[in-house]
Amino acid sequence: MRKYFSLLLIFAFLLSVGTVFAQDYLVGDEDILKVTVYDHPDLTTVARISGEGEIVLPLIGGVKVSGLTTSQVAQKLTELLADGYIVDPHVSVFVEEFKSRKTLIMGQVNRPGVYVLSGNTTFLELLSKAGGLTKDSGDKAIIKRKSVSPGNPEIIITLDLKKLLEEGDMSSDVLLMDNDNVYIGKGGVFYVTGEVRKPDAYKYEEGMTVIKAATMAGGFTDKAASGRIKIIRKIQGKEKIIEKADIDEPVLQGDIVVVPESFW
Repeated sequence: MRKYFSLLLIFAFLLSVGTVFAQDYLVGDEDILKVTVYDHPDLTTVARISGEGEIVLPLIGGVKVSGLTTSQVAQKLTELLADGYIVDPHVSVFVEEFKSRKTLIMGQVNRPGVYVLSGNTTFLELLSKAGGLTKDSGDKAIIKRKSVSPGNPEIIITLDLKKLLEEGDMSSDVLLMDNDNVYIGKGGVFYVTGEVRKPDAYKYEEGMTVIKAATMAGGFTDKAASGRIKIIRKIQGKEKIIEKADIDEPVLQGDIVVVPESFW
């Protein structure tokens, strides 16, 4: 519950600041731009950037804009229009549809798939579009990114989801790039059975202990023999049993915590 409450707060924050990055977005092929020339409505144009990175405007024709920010495009058009066409032109450029950059998110999200990067999209914004994490998600996200240098291996970025979502560490909320592949795997689980109120499988967290596991399982019943708890653990395919485990005994992924019934 704490994780999802934190998510709501973070997403609300992202919505409030999302427009801050718009002026830094690098436009690309297939993006659709709206160009407004103030006091010259006949020159206002909605144009799709071609595969050659150009838009076509009245008076000045084809203009190369791919790879520029919207403010740089506006400045370039202003200079071209001022060169013999309009006295002191004022131009604004707005991205009506983002089409040029895409990323793939897979694994433990509710709506995996390919998403268009609308402006400068961060990991959390993509996660929101993908419907958030599933209940089986782990605490790590992996981003595989193509290297900008030919011949170099791809770049692997690992995000700590617990730090980002529960602790609100926004330094981990990286900006995504075109053709990034994002993968969120399943989290490990452990099992609690016997004399606890909610015996079940539970999502593993770092620092898990017997007492934390029992607490997650609703606590001991009145019949529990808390001094005779055992842990069943598989190591390289072989079963190991830890008898009379202390309440601070570490619990690992895949462990079965057994709380026996008291003799009395």
